[in-house]
This record gives sequence, C-alpha cells and structure tokens, in this order.
Amino acid sequence: MKQSKQENLIYLAVWGLLFAAPLLSFYVRTMSDTNLALDWAEVFVVWRKFAVYLLLFLIHNFFLAPLLVHQRKRMVYFAMVGALLVAFTAYQCSHRPDGNRFHQGPPPHQMERPEAPDHRMERPDAPEPWDRMDAPQPPQAHDGPMRQHEFRHDGPPPIVGERDIMAVLVLILMLGANLGIKSYFRSRDDRKRLAELERQNLEQQLEYLRYQISPHFFMNTLNNIHALVDIDPEKAKDTILELSKMMRFVLYEGNKQGVPLSRELEFIRHYIALMQLRYTDKVRIDVSLPVDVPDRQIPPLMLITFIENAFKHGVSYQHASFVEVKVSVEGDELHFECRNSKAGVPNEEKGGVGLANVRKRLNLLYGKDYTLSIHDVADVYSVELNIPLS
Repeated sequence: MKQSKQENLIYLAVWGLLFAAPLLSFYVRTMSDTNLALDWAEVFVVWRKFAVYLLLFLIHNFFLAPLLVHQRKRMVYFAMVGALLVAFTAYQCSHRPDGNRFHQGPPPHQMERPEAPDHRMERPDAPEPWDRMDAPQPPQAHDGPMRQHEFRHDGPPPIVGERDIMAVLVLILMLGANLGIKSYFRSRDDRKRLAELERQNLEQQLEYLRYQISPHFFMNTLNNIHALVDIDPEKAKDTILELSKMMRFVLYEGNKQGVPLSRELEFIRHYIALMQLRYTDKVRIDVSLPVDVPDRQIPPLMLITFIENAFKHGVSYQHASFVEVKVSVEGDELHFECRNSKAGVPNEEKGGVGLANVRKRLNLLYGKDYTLSIHDVADVYSVELNIPLS
C-alpha cells in the first residue's frame, strides 16, 4: 500500500533534523567562540554514521514493516528484522572508530632497561656494580618504567563493546518508532474506509427504504381515488390534481437527503386535503401546522407514514372517528404528534411495512438523538416523535 503524504512528511522532517544536527551544533559553538572554523571532516563522519541508519530505515520502512502492518506476516517480519539486527551488529563491531579499547604496548621483553652508570670508565679494574654489596641491584620488572605494564590487558578485545550495544539499541528504537507511525496511519486509514463503507451502506439502506415507502404511499392513495370515483366523480378529479402535486414532490424531492421543512409540511397539507375529500363529516380531522416555518431541513416523507396509518387504520364508516395531527418547532427540534381513533376491526399489522421502515430510517439517520413513543390503548392510537432539525 502507498504511504500517505503525512507519513512521508514526518519521516522527511525527522531525518532532515538529524542530518542538520552537526551544522546546528557548530553554529551553537560559534556563538561562544567566533574563531572556531567548521570542520567538514567531522561533519562527514557524523553523516556517514547517519547514512547507515538511514539505509536500514529505508529497508525496514518499504520492505519489512509492510510485512507486519499490511500483510500480517509476523513470523517472516520478526525473522528478517532479527537477521537485520545481526548484520548491523556485525558491521558495527567490525567498524569500530576507536579500534581496540585496551592499550597494547610492546611486550615487556622489548622494553628498554635504563642504563646504569658505567663505573668501569673510571676504574677499569673495578668489579661490576652489582657485584658489590653496596651497589644498586638490577632493575626489577616492577620498578621504573616497567611498572606501567603491571595492569596491562594483552588479550583480544571483547566481541561486542558498549558502543556496539548502544548502536543496536538506537536501531531497535528507530525501527520501533517507524513501526508505530506506520501502524497509526494504517489504523487511521482503516477507520476512514470503515466510515466510508458505513456511509455507503447507510445510503443504500435509505434508498431501499425510500423505494418501499413511495409505492406503499401511492398504493393507498390510488385506493382512495378509486373509492371516490364511485362516490363523487368531481371530488375524484380534485383528488387527482392533489395527487399530481404530491407525485411531483415524491419524484423530485423524495430521493434527497433532506428537504426544506416548509415543503414537507406543504406535502402533508395536500395529503390531508386529499383525505378530507373522501370522508364525510363523521370523521373529525384536526390539523395544526406552524405558520412561520424556520429554514430547516428534514428527511423527506418522514412524517407522512404516521398520518397515512392514522387514516388507514383509524377511520371507521360505521361510527364517529377522528384524526389529529400537530407539528411544532422548538429551537432545533421538531415535535410531531398524531392521534387517531381505532377502527372496529383490530389492526394486526401494527402499522404495517411503512411504520417498520420509518423506524429503520430514524435509527439510521439519528441513532439515539430522537425519541419515538407509540401508545396503543383501547380506543386511541397515538404517536409522538421528536427529531433534531439540521
């Protein structure tokens, strides 16, 4: 997978600061000593050490880390990182800048003894100085210049020194930081992809629900018109005009994420007007909609399902019935209430497909930010809905 621009910028900034560190150090020293000259040989020595780490970083970043972060090949990753650490340790031990840390001078038998004064030059017949009882004795191995070799270490240096261990630890920390940064960006990309998949799934579900709601609504409306054709043909004509206005709203506004609240309320007025053409005075229909509608958005066809169910399952031709619809806006929240009488035949569908779909839409759109209360008592069926407005 390709690295993000943010990840590459982080690496570029860190390595840029590292390679600029020797020059910055020289600049700081010149602040206190103006006669100090830039020693490019010293800078190149530091850069050469950094170049080794940079090479290992690039190998790990582009070849090894993706094995663990993207491909989940843990065994292969740790095996190759272990081999990389072994190779770096061998290189570090064979390129020590200070060589053998233990001083090795010439062996003791090659050390020059101090010359004793030759008294024979004064007296040729004099005995050797060390033959005399009062003469100084020959220098011993622990006297004079030889004493400095008393604590010598003439064996081979250790295989891995302190600097070698520190260099390996620095490399491990560098690889760990690289792995952490890459894992962070991988998890961030995964969260973005998951959010995108959830958004696409949400859109597909909403599209499916809208597809179900529209035919369900038109099927009931056409049944109403069919009933009016036999009862009152003139009212049926007016109903068809109202239906054309409603169809225009459904076709051009129903597939949007949100519509103006005023358009949704206008759609509700047309629907209730259509229902009033069908029923007699025995059906009391009370509607309370706000006059001053704020410029807010609401999902299309969200409220009409409850009103449709109220007319479908709450109106009886045998006895007096009622349907009450009330919509109000308080701040950033819309309050919807719908009450209706219950028909003589119990409703086994509990709202049917339309109500089930509107519940799903509410869950998908608002999560826990809405409240829906349905009260089904002996003679009255009521719905209360509170949703936030955007």
